Amino acid sequence: MVEQVSGARPSDRLFALLQYLLPKHLLSRMVHGLMRQQCTPVKNALLRAFLAGYRVDMSDAAEPNPYAYASFNDFFTRTLRPGARPIATDPHLIVSPVDGMVSQCGHLEDDTLLQAKGHRYSLAALFAGDREAVNTYRGGSFACLYLAPYNYHRIHMPLQGTLRGNLYVPGDLFSVNAATVRAVPGVFARNERLICEFDTVVGRMAIVLIGALFVGSIETVHCGEVNPPPRRRKTPLAIPDGIGRSFAKGEELGRFNMGSTVILLFQPQRIRWDATLAPDTEVRLGRPIGRILENRAEPH
Repeated sequence: MVEQVSGARPSDRLFALLQYLLPKHLLSRMVHGLMRQQCTPVKNALLRAFLAGYRVDMSDAAEPNPYAYASFNDFFTRTLRPGARPIATDPHLIVSPVDGMVSQCGHLEDDTLLQAKGHRYSLAALFAGDREAVNTYRGGSFACLYLAPYNYHRIHMPLQGTLRGNLYVPGDLFSVNAATVRAVPGVFARNERLICEFDTVVGRMAIVLIGALFVGSIETVHCGEVNPPPRRRKTPLAIPDGIGRSFAKGEELGRFNMGSTVILLFQPQRIRWDATLAPDTEVRLGRPIGRILENRAEPH
């Protein structure tokens, strides 16, 4: 029986049903290899098809010619030219870690996050049963940011922080577009994901990188590719690589080797989201999305 979220449209439910039937991991393994194909005719054919379907702004890319990249994945995870995304320098400001769209944002209701109208999911599910993490972020602040296929696909730090842990959680590979989010219960907590936690001036901060349909892998600068399709794990894995490393605000953290979603989490009474941050609004890397509260609770 296919679960459904209240408020989903008939077309959403049909799209979700198709995904329940698809061999999602097999397709992702195939895409992983195809996206790294360096045979020029194959690579260029993939690029032509993609560019025909999506309007991609290459003016901000370090290499603006899409056909100059060695593979489709190199094009997809392209770097930006210097200065293309100025990072707000005010130390009290939290900046967007990505280019994308706000799916949801606000405060947790106890230990639950809003996924879509009429549906929530739990911190316990998102953190694979880690009760310490649940207690840390209970009642805190969250923002869920969706990266569309045409977006810049590297993830940067919203705030200076020191890495305290990485947890890779295996799972499904549903799409994370708006239609699927409306139709598949708990999609962010059932998809595979990498949870990176940091110590910051406002206490703990989590950046959750959510895998998705056709996302060949999630990669970070400190532990490399964490989930290559041929070797995907069956159980959660704590990854020690990079623990204790400090990252500056705006510094690159990782990348999606196809599009997906980032969830930011802060402890309660530590930050305030900007008034302009609302569902379906666009965000750009480096621009302010929140502010550190002056009378915040002491970090612990």
